Amino acid sequence: MRNPWRNFDWNVRTCGWHGHVTWAPSEDALAERLHVDTVDGEAWRCLRCASFVPGEPAGHGPAEDAPLVLRGRALRDAFVLRLLAVERGIRGVLLVALAYGIYKFEGAQDSLQRVFEDYLPRLSAVAQHAGVDLQSTGPVHLIQKALSTDPHTLTLISLGVLAYGALELLEAVGLWLMRRWGEYVAVVGTAVFIPLEVYELVERVTWLRVVAFALNVFAVVYILWTKRLFGFRGGRSAFEAERHSASLLEVERAAAGLSSSAPTRA
Repeated sequence: MRNPWRNFDWNVRTCGWHGHVTWAPSEDALAERLHVDTVDGEAWRCLRCASFVPGEPAGHGPAEDAPLVLRGRALRDAFVLRLLAVERGIRGVLLVALAYGIYKFEGAQDSLQRVFEDYLPRLSAVAQHAGVDLQSTGPVHLIQKALSTDPHTLTLISLGVLAYGALELLEAVGLWLMRRWGEYVAVVGTAVFIPLEVYELVERVTWLRVVAFALNVFAVVYILWTKRLFGFRGGRSAFEAERHSASLLEVERAAAGLSSSAPTRA
C-alpha cells in the first residue's frame, strides 16, 4: 500500500503555518552559503525548510546567537508532545470538574439521599413492567455506595482527584511548552499510575482501560527515548548535541569548515 506520509515534510508544513526563519550570520563564509542574489534582490536561506526566501533576513549577528530552529524529527517529536499535552489537558480539566462535583455532592448528600429513597421505589415499579430489575443494576449500586460513603472520605477523595487533575494540567503545560521539567513530570507522573492500571486490567478488561494503558505506556517510552531523560541514551548533553547536529546552521558551518571561534565581519 502507498504510504501517504512517505513524502510528508515537517519542515515545510511548519514554515507554512508559522513562516520562515532567516538569519544573516556575521561570518563571511557562512553568510555566503546562506545568501544568494536574485533578479528580485537578495534572498536568505530558511533555517528550517532550507528554502531561499526573498527579502531582508529576520535577524543577523554571530551564528552562535541565531535561534536554534527545530527541524525534521525534532518537529515530529514536538507535534507528538503537543498531542499528548492536549490529551493531558482535557483529562486534567475533567478531573478538576469531577473533584468539584464530588465536593458539591458532599454538601447535598442528605438531600440526594432523600430524593433517591423517595423516587427509587416508583421507578422500580415502572421498570418491572419493562422486565428490568432496577435494584440490581450497576448505576443504582454505585449511587447507593456513594450515598452511604462517609463525608470525611468524600472530602479526601475530592482532594485526591483535584491533586491528580492539577498534576495532569501541569504535565499539559510543560509538554505544550516543550520544557524539560514538563517531560520529567509527565514521565514520572504517568509511570507512577501504570501499576494501578495493570491491576485494573487484571481485575477487569475494558476497551477504555486498554486504550488508557496503551497511551500511557507509549507516552512514557516515547518521551524517555526521544528526550533522553534520567541520563538515558547519553542524557541531556547527547540530546542537545543531537538538536545541534540537525540544525541547518550547524550543518552549513561544518561544510564551510568553520568553528564557533571563526573570525567575524568588522
